[in-house]
Order: sequence, then structure tokens, then C-alpha cells
Amino acid sequence: METPVNVAVTLDRPPVAPPMAPAKQRILDTADVLFYDDGIRAVGVDRLISVSRVTKATFYKHFGSKDRLIVAYVENRHRQDAQRLLALVDRAADGVGGLRALQAETVQAIEHPGFRGSAYINAAAEFSDPLHPVRVAVVEHREWYLGMLEDLLRRVGHPLAGEAADDLMLATDGAMSGGYVSDPVAATTALGRTFDRVIAETGH
Repeated sequence: METPVNVAVTLDRPPVAPPMAPAKQRILDTADVLFYDDGIRAVGVDRLISVSRVTKATFYKHFGSKDRLIVAYVENRHRQDAQRLLALVDRAADGVGGLRALQAETVQAIEHPGFRGSAYINAAAEFSDPLHPVRVAVVEHREWYLGMLEDLLRRVGHPLAGEAADDLMLATDGAMSGGYVSDPVAATTALGRTFDRVIAETGH
């Protein structure tokens, strides 16, 4: 029988980032918006400096290069997303509730004004080298998310938790991509069908 509360206690939790200097935080906050809205390659250092209201010397003091800032952007997204998603799962009554909370979070993201797809897939698409630090950071986030899905599925007794987690991960990827470039309603409805099927396989 699954534990009815604290369903995410075994999941890896990212360390809390130490406080940043105000200027460094502004640069990272600016990158978070501009990289997602306009694309990473399209946003130059001069624009980041101007919008962040810092000097060039301050930018390079804190990040050293644009590539290092991009890695920090992906890692920061991961910390924020992981903390938010774990909080949703923690509040769920059981494992099925945790899975449904993740489904609802994806649907809400797709329906949000300004949605441009997955920030992680978008970042990976701009770096062809799988060994580039940006790609490595993206893979680390995706492996973490996949592990969370598998953990929840194992808790609710899915007979093939790993394979089912892959199904949910790919369905989430497809919904986020399709929700951006095509019909959000069709994308979220298809995502719901996959979650329904996988949860039904657990006997719940």
C-alpha cells in the first residue's frame, strides 16, 4: 500500500542556490526572460548588459562568457522547476494525485500566454554538440524529471514503471512542442489520454 502523504520523500531535491549579488541576479533574471522569449543565439551580450542595467565589466566578472551564462540559465530553470514540481507532488494525497498534478502543471504551462515550448528542448536545439555543457545541463534536468515520474509510478504499483515513465516523458515532450506550434487543445487532450492509460495500468 502506498504512503498517502509525503509521496516525494525519496526524490532527489536540488540544492538551494546561495544568494547572489544583486547585479548577478539581474543578469540571470534577464537571461531567463530573453533566452526563452527570443532564443538563446538571438540574444547578444550587449543586449543582456543593457536590459540588466549592468556594465560589461560586471557581466564578465559574474559569468565570464555568454556560454557560462547559458549554462547558469538552464541550471537555474531546473532548480526553480524542480522545487515547484516537488512541492506539487508533496501536496498530493497519493501517487496518482502526484502524477495528475504533473499533468495539470504541463497543461497550465501550455495554456499560459507567451508559451514557447519547453525551455530545455529549445536550449538543446541550439547546441548540436551533445557534450556541450548546455546539453549536459538539459540532460540532467530531463533525467531528474524522468526519475520523478518513475518513482511515482513505482509507488502506485505500475508493473513497468520505467517504460511507463518513458511514455509519459515523451507524451509531455510532444504536448509541449505540439501545444506551441499547433493546437494546444489537441496537444493537452492527447497528453491526458496518455496519463489516463498509464494510470489505468496501475489498477487505480
